[in-house]
Amino acid sequence: MSSSRVAAVPLCKRRNTRVVTVTTHAADATAGDAPVTVADAAPKKASAFVVGILWFFGHQLIGVGNDVIMKYTGSTLGVAQVVFLRFAFATLTMLPVMFLSGVESFKTDRVPLHVARSVLLAAGIGLYCYGLSSAPIAVVTTLNFTIPLFTLVMARVFLKERVDATRWIGTLAGFAGVMVVMQPGGASFNPQWLVVLLSAAMFASLDVLNKIFIGKESFWAMIFYTALFTTVIAAVPAAMAWVTPTGAQLGLLAILGAGANLLLYCLLKSFSLVGKYCAFPKARHCLMPLSEYSTSNIYQ
Repeated sequence: MSSSRVAAVPLCKRRNTRVVTVTTHAADATAGDAPVTVADAAPKKASAFVVGILWFFGHQLIGVGNDVIMKYTGSTLGVAQVVFLRFAFATLTMLPVMFLSGVESFKTDRVPLHVARSVLLAAGIGLYCYGLSSAPIAVVTTLNFTIPLFTLVMARVFLKERVDATRWIGTLAGFAGVMVVMQPGGASFNPQWLVVLLSAAMFASLDVLNKIFIGKESFWAMIFYTALFTTVIAAVPAAMAWVTPTGAQLGLLAILGAGANLLLYCLLKSFSLVGKYCAFPKARHCLMPLSEYSTSNIYQ
């Protein structure tokens, strides 16, 4: 057989799989030559999805710890002061990261969008902190898990994401569960609890805005300017009702500020890896028992 004869070797004949033909000179082929293949993108996409969900779980776990600190500090400090100190410490803890990343990390041409995000965040955190101080922790935690109910609607309207019938049914079931917990017609119902629902709607709006933001700004810039503008927004109301915090409270609020940055980083990483926000509601509800258990045991 001539050494110049060309052999065609089909590497894959599976259904719906691209067939790749490799041509080699028989005389030049060696045992060490590796076959040329076309990698299927599906496994990589599935892997990115799983990693994205894990980042979201991390976001939720950090949120549970933040809730505990906010509940404790909010019992003696005003809501505006807790919000101000939380994001003041968040801004301070981000400065080393920004400087280490270079001066370029401070550059942004989306200041109005950062301000809009900070307004939503300041209002949402403020209402949520007020809810923590006025409602049982189990009620607040349950109402906070209505965020996916609002987000599904917003994702469909603003992000044009497809929401199937199963998710709509799950959303309605979730809303029914919220009504059971709140018992609007019951003697124990407090209309002030509704502020937590309002904060959930603001957080959902912020999540949708974050999803739109992904890829248009660096993670560090998004985290830093969110903290900075939220601090500025909360400064005046905090000063009007300022109470000198103890050293222990300042330490906890510093942890809360760092936790706020880590919380947002996990969320942004998750959004960057998972294509649709509609994938998150089930993941969010998986942590609901842990959240209620941990917080209710601390504040019994």
